[in-house]
Amino acid sequence: MKRRPVLGAIAALSVLTIGLSACSSGGEKAGASSTSTDPNKKVTLTLATFNEFGYEDLIKEYMAAHPNVTIEHKKAATSNEARDNMNTRLAAGSGLADIEAIEVDWLPELLQYPDKFVDLNSSDVKDRWLPWKAKQATTADGKLIGYGTDIGPEAICYRSDLFAKAGLPTDRAEVAKMLGTTWDSYFEAGRAFAKKSDVPWMESSGAIFQAMVNQVQNAYEKDDGTVIATENPEVRKLYDTVLQASTDGLSAHLAQWSDDWTGSFQRDGFATMVCPGWMLGVIEGNAANVKGWDIADTFPGGGGNWGGSFLTVPAQSKNPAEAKALAAWLTAPEQQIKAFKAKGTFPSQVAALASPELAAVVNPFFNNAPTGTILANRAKAVTVVPFKGVKYSGINDAIQKAISRVDIDKTDDAAASWEKFVKDVEALG
Repeated sequence: MKRRPVLGAIAALSVLTIGLSACSSGGEKAGASSTSTDPNKKVTLTLATFNEFGYEDLIKEYMAAHPNVTIEHKKAATSNEARDNMNTRLAAGSGLADIEAIEVDWLPELLQYPDKFVDLNSSDVKDRWLPWKAKQATTADGKLIGYGTDIGPEAICYRSDLFAKAGLPTDRAEVAKMLGTTWDSYFEAGRAFAKKSDVPWMESSGAIFQAMVNQVQNAYEKDDGTVIATENPEVRKLYDTVLQASTDGLSAHLAQWSDDWTGSFQRDGFATMVCPGWMLGVIEGNAANVKGWDIADTFPGGGGNWGGSFLTVPAQSKNPAEAKALAAWLTAPEQQIKAFKAKGTFPSQVAALASPELAAVVNPFFNNAPTGTILANRAKAVTVVPFKGVKYSGINDAIQKAISRVDIDKTDDAAASWEKFVKDVEALG
């Protein structure tokens, strides 16, 4: 998902740190002491999400079952926008929704301030999630600040109509074989496509880099938080690889979430893209009435997970017990399967992953692809869950900016942009 520029991230984090040191944590006590809800109490809950969580119908369902509860849904366009709002209002000590969705890449920043969130531990949700998913939102002393929503097992989405025009296979199984299981084979397929088509192979180098770096255990930081990003040869190799693909003409030179990127879905902007589960709903929305999208059950480099979010209850909430109950319901296996059917947000709940209902899900927009089974297979293929420390998001912003200067803005060559990346990382402290 989209990240903001690194300098903005540094500034916001500085404001957050200063603001939190001055804020009272009294609100958390109210949340911790309230353990049950009154079914007769009239309450309005605010729910803040971003992109597509698939909650629209679920919100209606919850209110129908709980006539005393009114839910006001605020949806930011991007994770970037949601993060800015979170940092600003958390530092101010007021203004956050009763439930705030957060993304995994900026979750480590918030784990530094657990007293600003209601502890969501409960026997009712014990062992609900994949162990690594729950661990991401758990503090060292065992406080759970977020209920897991989705995970982002990655596959490759492709335009079968554009493949057909280029004389390439279109059947899912054949496409999976053609794409192969390595990044080299993915780029080789792209070069074969480029010989027969004027359509770019991939949307941007930045998106491919993100998929690659998601397969590295310690790309930017050691487990103790020591920054290694600028000295890690694996990171530099991935950087050079994606920019070489750009030089070879495989990139559409688009920035994810930009207007040009959104519009490209309607004008044959590119032939393939990395698609974690949550991207399916985005593709369908942007490519409305465009025929030919499909999804292959393979991923270069093995398995990979991109993104995934959590629902938190800020200590600022005036209705923490009711908010906790709603967050627990939204992240229950049954609801997460419904959210997946609606927008492709793939469940992180153990029971959901084992559900025949999930395995049976097909997506009409993607040529009736069995997306439930495909993404379950892709989830099983995930063997690396990258370490993400406090500086992960800032470093990732910096390297995405470095790639964009070469691939999109074309203001720097790869070597010069890397040097700027080094300075940006040093500025993080």
